[in-house]
Amino acid sequence: MQSSISLTEQTQYYIDLEQKFGAHNYHPIPVVLNRGKGVFVWDVEDKKYYDFLSGYSAVNQGHCHPLIIAALTEQAQKLTLTSRAFHNNLLGEYEQMITTYFGYNKVLPMNTGVEAGETAIKLARRWGYKVKGIEANQAKIIFATGNFWGRTLAAISSSTDPSSYENFGPFMPGFELIAYNDLDALESALQDKNVAGFMFEPIQGEAGVVVPDEGYLTGVRNLCTQYNVLMIADEIQTGLARTGKMLACDHENVRPDILILGKALSGGILPISAVLADDEIMLTIQPGEHGSTYGGNPLACAVAMTALQVIKDEKMEDNAEAMGILFRDEIKKLNSPFIELIRGKGLLNAIVIKQNNPEASWALCLSLKENGLLAKPTHGDKIRFAPPLIINQEQILEAVRIIEKSLATL
Repeated sequence: MQSSISLTEQTQYYIDLEQKFGAHNYHPIPVVLNRGKGVFVWDVEDKKYYDFLSGYSAVNQGHCHPLIIAALTEQAQKLTLTSRAFHNNLLGEYEQMITTYFGYNKVLPMNTGVEAGETAIKLARRWGYKVKGIEANQAKIIFATGNFWGRTLAAISSSTDPSSYENFGPFMPGFELIAYNDLDALESALQDKNVAGFMFEPIQGEAGVVVPDEGYLTGVRNLCTQYNVLMIADEIQTGLARTGKMLACDHENVRPDILILGKALSGGILPISAVLADDEIMLTIQPGEHGSTYGGNPLACAVAMTALQVIKDEKMEDNAEAMGILFRDEIKKLNSPFIELIRGKGLLNAIVIKQNNPEASWALCLSLKENGLLAKPTHGDKIRFAPPLIINQEQILEAVRIIEKSLATL
């Protein structure tokens, strides 16, 4: 669908370049960005916007956080990559920091979020065979409907979104789906002795910020323990203070067996992901059985250590909690006839649009863009609102005024 707004010649030039020479696997909002700082980004016309997507929660610490950029530039002038064929002086320090930070014995460093997801599944299968005693090639991983963890063949094999999986088969065997937020369905699935793990998002992000019932995370933990199945929490989007706690699982004080992190682990600077687990799980994989050329590179280690320290030092989980409550309260006060529902935790929120036509959410995002705020629809009628976690009260209130003004155009 083409945008219904007029674009300058300069903006159109950059969009046309992408259209002509790039794969058509994204449908972006028609804005061309070239600069970012804090909660704001600027386009090639030097127009300023609130960023309410934050790189799908990769930019929790704000665009170009000065301490993270300093760590990047300092390390980039020393050593960027050795591969894991050799040791480097930062990997052990990073591993010590992140395992202490989250309370696990070991970390396996990777690059992208989907790589971390694949790594977690490999670990769960290996643990299933070597520790649980599942018969060879019979291990199963359970996923929840509505999940999203990437678009590799393994990731789409667990998807319930036709746009992700149609005409890409055959799919990965050993994956089974159950309803999200349904403990009875989970218990039924876990009774199969071949189940090695249950991989899920504590809050489903791409599905439109679907928050499970209170007690769901506790129930998942208890059932996984009862049936000797690994609880695998995909906290790539929900982790690192986004939901008002360091991890979304912290809302119910539950500890996953395998924790998957990414996105804001670098503050949006470069791809960094991590899989954390204790020795019983992690040490089932031995040299040569898994790896990555870039995983654990010294540049990533320097950036990730600083990104984690910034979250803690600037108390971003507290700010996300307070600003999230303010945001949801202010949106509710609008009493907009076009908002069917608002949901979320911390600064991971979404509105569900009452739609008389299927393009209403896209039209609203175009109007938001015109008024100085960037967001993107997901699954047709939902719009995520997830600004950087450094946003303050005055900025939240101004953003809500922009949303109110934009809703009026519907």
